[in-house]
Amino acid sequence: MSDNDRYVVNHPKGWAVKAGGAERASSVHDTQREAEGTAKQVVKNLGGGEVRIQGRDGKWRDSDTVAPGNDPCPPKDQKH
Repeated sequence: MSDNDRYVVNHPKGWAVKAGGAERASSVHDTQREAEGTAKQVVKNLGGGEVRIQGRDGKWRDSDTVAPGNDPCPPKDQKH
């Protein structure tokens, strides 16, 4: 886990962007798509890393490497 990584998680007021190990959200958004966009922009501004997205059921449903991050499985990650 990098200091640049961010997580999109379910929040009582919508969807939150959180840093790893943080108790409080960096930002809260009405939609998961807005939170994902913000998380990717933050990670990009920090120099790259991972964005992990939580589903409504609380399980991790997706992750995306933001350049110039180090993607551990580049041949398999062709969704983004």
